[in-house]
Order: sequence, then structure tokens, then C-alpha cells
Amino acid sequence: MNVLERAFARMGARVEFAQVNRRSRFSGRIASEDLALDVRRDQHGEYFQISRAPASTTELVVLDVQPIDRHLLLLSRSGAEKHRFLLGHDERHWFVAGIPETAPVSRVRDAKQALKPDLVQSSERGLRAKYRDRRSNAARIRQGEWFFVPAPDAQVEKFLVLRNEPIARGGGKPHVCEELYRFGGETVYVSPGAQNGLTDEQYRALSGGERSRWNWRVMRRNPKVYVRGRVRHRDHKTVVLDGWHEVLSNTENLSHAMRNVAFLD
Repeated sequence: MNVLERAFARMGARVEFAQVNRRSRFSGRIASEDLALDVRRDQHGEYFQISRAPASTTELVVLDVQPIDRHLLLLSRSGAEKHRFLLGHDERHWFVAGIPETAPVSRVRDAKQALKPDLVQSSERGLRAKYRDRRSNAARIRQGEWFFVPAPDAQVEKFLVLRNEPIARGGGKPHVCEELYRFGGETVYVSPGAQNGLTDEQYRALSGGERSRWNWRVMRRNPKVYVRGRVRHRDHKTVVLDGWHEVLSNTENLSHAMRNVAFLD
């Protein structure tokens, strides 16, 4: 068992290594042009997969492991290029999250903080450190990559409230909100072939054949969103929001690995 395998074993996870030709499509979090991280499943359950191009020179270093919390912080390094990833277990599944490069963290605890948007961090000021990592605390509720911050002064147009409305990041599994109100953002056309959405101009530029190839859904990209009531997701415990809460995504979209992912509603 090598150093990486021992680190994953300490947090109770399996890791497998794969070689991928550069011409093949990488899946998961793209650490660099020759390396990707992903969570896969086989007959024994979930495991982490680290995929490399045959001539990859990218070095992987485990910066921190927290066995009880079941998280580790991984650094990929190739020359001057460095990227950090938080790998761990959240409720029911393992996950990989890219850390923004503006946060050169070296501990799991700091990586979790770096994934919180500014409003969440400011709302948690005054809370003891042990409460900040909980999925629910006095300042906000978290479900997966989404944070819900109480917004008692939210101005909501009741006739524009949507029911059982999904929110998602491009290509991600949707979280379904019992009541949702949104405003602003950009209208986009979303399909399996355009998971982050095309603007109206981009959509109209497609040929008839390109349009008919997919089923399209009109959504809003990066709107301001408030929700209340139940929020459901098949990988997470349902949360119940008493009153309106502002919806905020974690900061993974600011990382190199997820730089092309958008908030869609």
C-alpha cells in the first residue's frame, strides 16, 4: 500500500488509479490537463478514482487527514501550478470539491471555510468553531453544495413564487425546493449537451439539427434566489426551512477544477 492509499484508508475510503489517454475525455474534477479526480462505484460500493495521462508529471501530496471527520486535503502540484481538493464523506456519499486557488489552505478545517461564500462566513462570525462545520447552525443550513441563510427581510412577490422548483449547478443533480422565488440572472437554454446553458443569441445560432438533437429547458443563470419549506435531494436528508432563506452555492465554482460551472434555476 503506497502513501496515497494509506491516507485514503485512514479516512475509511478506497482509492483506485487509472491511466487515461490525453485524447480521451476526463471525467470528474479536472486538476490539470493530465489529471482528474472522481468518485466511482463498483460491487463493493463507492471509491475514489485518480486518473492520469501516461506521461503525467503531476505530484500528489496529502496535506491533512481527519479520520474521525472522514476528510482529507489533497494538493496537486506540477511546476508552479498548484491545486487543492477536499475529499470526504457527506451524509451518504463520498465527494470531491475543488478549493479556490486564492485560498492556499493546508488543513481540512480551513478548506471547509474556504468553500463557504462571504455571506455565510460573515453570518457565522461569533459562532464557536465546533459549530461552524455542522450542516445546520444558528447562522445557516447546508445541504450538499448549497447554503441557506435566513432572509427575514426578503421582499417576495407572492404571485411569482414557484413550487417544487429545481436548483442545480451545471451537470449536477437538482435539489427540489418546495417554494422558490427568483429575480435577476440571465435567461439560458439548457440541455445535456449544454449543461451550463446557452444564451438566446447562442441558441439561435444553432442549426435546426443541433436544436433537435436535445431536449431543451429554459432556465436562469446566476439569479438571486430565495426558498422556504422543504428542500429535497436523493443524496441528502430533506431540510425544512422555516421562512425565506437566501440560496448560496459553495465557492467551488471559483476553483480551476470547476471554473466553467454555473448556478442554474
